[in-house]
Amino acid sequence: MKSWIALLIILVVIICTIGFGIFGVRRIKMNPSQFILGGRSFGVIFLWLLSAGEVYTSFTFLGAAGWAYSRGAPAFYILCYLTVSCITIFFYMPPVWRIARQHGLLTNADYFAHQYQSRALGFLTGLVGVVFMIPYITLQLTGIQILLQIAGYGAINSVLAAGGAFGLIIGFVLISGLRGAAWASLVKDALVLAGVIFAGIVLPIHFFGSPQEVISRVLQIHPNWMTLAGPTENYGTLWFASTVLLSGLGGYIWPHAFASQLAAKGPDTIRRNAMILPIYQIMLLLVFFAGFTALLVKPGIKGQDADQSFMLVVQEHYPAWLLGLIAGAGCLAALVPASAQILAAASLLSRNLFPAREERLTQHTRLWIIVLALLAFGLWVYNRATLVGLLLIGYSGITQLFPGVVLSLRKPPPHAWSVASGIVVALVLLSGFALKGVSVIWGAHVGTAALAVNVVCLFVVDFFIAARRDKSSP
Repeated sequence: MKSWIALLIILVVIICTIGFGIFGVRRIKMNPSQFILGGRSFGVIFLWLLSAGEVYTSFTFLGAAGWAYSRGAPAFYILCYLTVSCITIFFYMPPVWRIARQHGLLTNADYFAHQYQSRALGFLTGLVGVVFMIPYITLQLTGIQILLQIAGYGAINSVLAAGGAFGLIIGFVLISGLRGAAWASLVKDALVLAGVIFAGIVLPIHFFGSPQEVISRVLQIHPNWMTLAGPTENYGTLWFASTVLLSGLGGYIWPHAFASQLAAKGPDTIRRNAMILPIYQIMLLLVFFAGFTALLVKPGIKGQDADQSFMLVVQEHYPAWLLGLIAGAGCLAALVPASAQILAAASLLSRNLFPAREERLTQHTRLWIIVLALLAFGLWVYNRATLVGLLLIGYSGITQLFPGVVLSLRKPPPHAWSVASGIVVALVLLSGFALKGVSVIWGAHVGTAALAVNVVCLFVVDFFIAARRDKSSP
């Protein structure tokens, strides 16, 4: 009985949110610009909600708590990297927005193709965006599955239930596009905020009297959790700094995050959003308190199961209706960002990898949404990893596009082949590390090492191309 109470509440939360999002776009004609970028008309509040909705996902709700539980202080990198992202978008996204608006660019691959006058580079960056978006989408599915498994008290097939919830949100994005996702973020953010306040404040007070007492107890019982290397001693200062850099630079290179900035009304909107977006970091701090509380209340959870830690505490100590509300908020934290992520990846396929005529672009994008959803679900069923692990895989690849975005604003920009060579070499290097199971090299995150190789390769190749051009000129 308890399982059905919790699951019914989750279903009501999801359906009401979808209904609210569809209601918000009921009078909007879905041409390609509206469907993919919301008509480039989002003001500061709407852009803030959409940007936060895309960043604060099931990774925030479960993965950050799971890393606090299993790895301790190294999880604090999550607090730092969004601020780095906000600094970068404050400076480079306004000129990118102007170029995109002037030339009708809808995706980051459009931007690369235009700035470097190379459809081949646009194809490459579009392919990178789609490939590395898949781990991000599967991350959301993992989050949904964990939440439904806990809310169902083990009485349901959580994989099939996650597939059903995923299907609902795919139907939602097929109808409403990016604007619908922004409307849904209003509901999602309110519920997630309530859930995080409960997890990060109510749980510590319930069990230990205050969040401060939780930290004091962790220091006494698990002192290694409060050192930067963490209990496993694999994550030192260099790993921390390099991971913050990797995630910070790549934060708004993601196709869906890039698209959310292009959806802004103008450059000033982007700058204001960049200034207020870090406020959301307060929510993350509360999530860490939830993870540390779970470590003290329910120790001994190992491996990937650490992502379930604080939700298991809620399941064991609170009524089913409350579990349903918190799990419902967590499901929205996965489903709403997933809708924007799949839309962005499908836009790359329909516009850059397999271009459709303008009048059929919206229909083709919808078709690719269905294909990508099925692919992501199939890959997720085949192989599941920890939430933070999935996210760092994606960041390692997508951040390799960052040098090309920044250098595109230089006059003149590097040659397209220089940018492409840096990306390809970095991805080959990352593939080699992945095959060997290596995630840290010389104490740093492998994605940052690949980024350094990318930049060096880009400038070396560009130097030789420029030298050859000078020799051939009369």
